Amino acid sequence: MRTTQSKDGTLLAYDVYGSGPALLFITGATCFRSSEFVLHDAQVLAESFSVYNYDRRGRGDSGNTLPYAIEREIEDIEAMIDAAGGTAYLYGHSSGAILALYVALRLGDKVKKLVLYDPSYANNEEDLSAFQELGQTIHELLDQGQFEDAIGSFLQGIGIPEQALIYMQLSPQWNKTVALAPSLAYDIALASQLPPVELAQQISIPTLVIVGEESPAALHDVAGQLTRAIPNSRHIILSGQDHMPKPEKLLPKLENFLI
Repeated sequence: MRTTQSKDGTLLAYDVYGSGPALLFITGATCFRSSEFVLHDAQVLAESFSVYNYDRRGRGDSGNTLPYAIEREIEDIEAMIDAAGGTAYLYGHSSGAILALYVALRLGDKVKKLVLYDPSYANNEEDLSAFQELGQTIHELLDQGQFEDAIGSFLQGIGIPEQALIYMQLSPQWNKTVALAPSLAYDIALASQLPPVELAQQISIPTLVIVGEESPAALHDVAGQLTRAIPNSRHIILSGQDHMPKPEKLLPKLENFLI
């Protein structure tokens, strides 16, 4: 484990895999750097990149200085980019893709290229209202200290199948996942709006927007909205993949776009 500090003094824990160009991996909700699938993703992508796999604040071995603000997470990523040598490619997944988009707007000179996979915005007002209701439920559970219920309700609310949830609950890492529950408030803050198409028009760096072929239709719509808005962007559908893509399928797309 390596560490660096964000601007507000928050300790950020990370690992580096591989020896190619620097790629910062920004994960989504309920993820931490040593979870089985995140670790597998990082190690596969390390075949072509130096993958900087870090715990977002409030997760794993990283700190959690309060109060939270999206700006603090942007500063975290700037600290990680500095640890990587001052510039890096960004790969953001789900709510991590939302965060990566804001980083590109703020730190464009430090971001060489940007990859967004299934950015998890609501695609219309109706879906946004439903997500905001879910967010209110999650906040109430967190305020009551009901972390396991908060995680379960969130995963069910975003469409995780019941059988998949049961599998997660039986995993040896479930307790570590439950410990991440307070960070759900951060992902909810990121995703509680429609795609910021006007802001996205200001992104100048090359951007690849990827959506899984089997991901929800709403995420396909979001990907289309952002691709049309970002001037120097490409959009691809990853064949046979859903919201949790196999890194072996993703890697060739990243190699083709980034290197």
